[in-house]
Amino acid sequence: MKINETGRINAINPYQRSAESQRQEQMKKSTRKDEVSFSDEAIQLLQAQKSGKVDAARAELIASLKQQVSAGTYEVDAAKLAEKLAPYFKQSSEN
Repeated sequence: MKINETGRINAINPYQRSAESQRQEQMKKSTRKDEVSFSDEAIQLLQAQKSGKVDAARAELIASLKQQVSAGTYEVDAAKLAEKLAPYFKQSSEN
């Protein structure tokens, strides 16, 4: 059997090439790296933490609370807790 016009087979190649180039472009797009951005406030907080500019009174209060919790002497003021939780329960009961 003789096959004539073998040049026709090459006519398919331009379509294959364009399909391959589209696949390669999609692969380039899908391999893009993730990006992370920080807000100005977050950057300021990080800089403050690195520089050690923490309010001395606040640091002292935190240290005191940590010591009380670890010693088991920290007591929660039930009245203050109820006062802070009351608005939450009022809103949820209205819904």
